[in-house]
Amino acid sequence: MLLKIDNVQKSYPGGRPVLRGVSLALDKGQTLALTGESGSGKSTLLNLAAALDSFDGGEITLDGTDLSGLDDPGRAALRRQSVSLVFQQFNLIPSLTVAQNLSFHARLAGRRDEAWSTHLADRLGLSDLLDRYPENLSGGQQQRVAIGRAMAARPKLLLADEPTGNLDETASTTVLDLMLSLVAETGAALLLVTHSQDIAVRLDRRAHLSGGRIT
Repeated sequence: MLLKIDNVQKSYPGGRPVLRGVSLALDKGQTLALTGESGSGKSTLLNLAAALDSFDGGEITLDGTDLSGLDDPGRAALRRQSVSLVFQQFNLIPSLTVAQNLSFHARLAGRRDEAWSTHLADRLGLSDLLDRYPENLSGGQQQRVAIGRAMAARPKLLLADEPTGNLDETASTTVLDLMLSLVAETGAALLLVTHSQDIAVRLDRRAHLSGGRIT
């Protein structure tokens, strides 16, 4: 079991509950789509799995590590070594070229691999764009860079929050195809938040979040 979320509770400041005892599990190499209406807590749960936020109750373990027992440096180290994230807004570093963005996470993790980076650039159709900056790329190209940056460190767990939400249908299909292909190639697990049932059905498993619970 790579990721185990057991009876997790989380409230917003002021006491309003957003997660009311959520449980789910993800094996190595497995893909899971998390669906639910806006405000249901999908992104909150993703942030908790990424050790970006603390939770009020329950337990989250990633590759055998109990997240509740980690301090801030421990959480940061876990993210560097085991987790990568892809966001709807791309979140590329505008002052870095495509090549520099691609290698950013891998350098932080101490796993820079020139051959793997070259392979990723080729697989993602970025080989001719390595000297460009994010502002000179289309939305689909930027998201492909974001996926490459996430996969360059060979994470055990890839977390994706509406990764195709800002893309047209053609670019969305391309990005999803590439993401699923790279996850399968590396053996990473994927937890993907989406509103799209068309995307959700392409993953191994689906879970729906409603009223702060998995339904």
